[in-house]
Amino acid sequence: MASDQYKPTIETLAKQGAISPQEQLVKVKTSSQSMIIGVPKENILQEKRICLTPQSVGVLVNNGHEILVESGAGLGAGFSDREYSEKGAKIVYSPKEVFEASTVVKVEPPTSEELEYMKSGATLISALQMAHLGPEFLAAVNKKRLNGIAFELIEDKGGLKPIVRSMSEIASYAIISIASELLSNTNNGKGVILGGVTGVPSSKVVILGAGTIGENVARAVRAMGCDVRIFDNHHYKLRRLKKDLGEELFTAIIDSETIANELQDADVVIGALRSEEGTSMCVVTEEMVAQMKPNSVIIDASISQGGCFETSRLTSHENPTFVKHDVIHYCVPNIASRSSRTASRALSYLWTPILLQIPNMGGVEEMMASKKWFMKGIYSYKGYLTHEHIARKFGVQFKDLELLLCARY
Repeated sequence: MASDQYKPTIETLAKQGAISPQEQLVKVKTSSQSMIIGVPKENILQEKRICLTPQSVGVLVNNGHEILVESGAGLGAGFSDREYSEKGAKIVYSPKEVFEASTVVKVEPPTSEELEYMKSGATLISALQMAHLGPEFLAAVNKKRLNGIAFELIEDKGGLKPIVRSMSEIASYAIISIASELLSNTNNGKGVILGGVTGVPSSKVVILGAGTIGENVARAVRAMGCDVRIFDNHHYKLRRLKKDLGEELFTAIIDSETIANELQDADVVIGALRSEEGTSMCVVTEEMVAQMKPNSVIIDASISQGGCFETSRLTSHENPTFVKHDVIHYCVPNIASRSSRTASRALSYLWTPILLQIPNMGGVEEMMASKKWFMKGIYSYKGYLTHEHIARKFGVQFKDLELLLCARY
């Protein structure tokens, strides 16, 4: 028997090239659950956006999920059925088929008829439009015991509302072109350019709200030479704008007298106030509007939350304006839909990672329990209303979502 000292070691053999590492397959972790995701066609408020682009559908399909796209759902954003089909989606030809999916993703809240198609216990992801929300919608969602997730409620890990912020950013750039168009003589406006020209007084823009829309609009129109005045109820927001846009920026806390004075010679007034409770404050009275210059412009970007002008009423992309007290009003709720392709891409890029994460976490319930930022977007669970602000609005009871989730065990 040979002595141990003559036995070649692994290290010696490796140096001599006598052995080499062998390739072998490593098991890839797969999703614990696959989902059937329905993407319906939007049929209300001239909505042209869609929540998932063909590229995102391809990513989801490659991760084992089945995607049902209602025929024509992407046409408003410039995406054909063929593009979705080529990425692995199944094209269906009736609302019933698409709403029977275990998860439905759409922009506008579903109609009562569409809710009837949904299966008990399914997940509904959509905007909620709290200012126009009715108790019958909530009753229908709870009756079906759906997991209701709202665009405007969901937060990210930083505590921000990414979908609201993204759509507001798109809307803010659209507002600038809308204001320019409405001031033009071709639209029976004042014939005033949005901006400043050498030797001519600048146009005046009053902005109510120092959030995403207010900041982006202020930044753009100031660069164009406009005289800008910004109002908000939060001092920290106004301080942030002065720091970012310059200390000379006019800012003020909302009060009726100051606003009334500033509106009298304003060319454009933009309402961009938002509320955590889902209903914006009405800070401009009809009397204030009546004192504005003829053919000046009001753009109420808060109309989806009820609006911040007493004279506002809902309009559409087809008939976007009306005149009240000789002032042109633009009160379209889904301004971002004017740029439907860009908006659809933004929605898709935000929702795709979340949809991929849900099955990896073990399902919607596990995602709620483990991700506080995701939990913030839930307003209905297992037949119970779980959002305090909505409950307060309708004077009804709600259940604490964390307690409901604990009760599963």
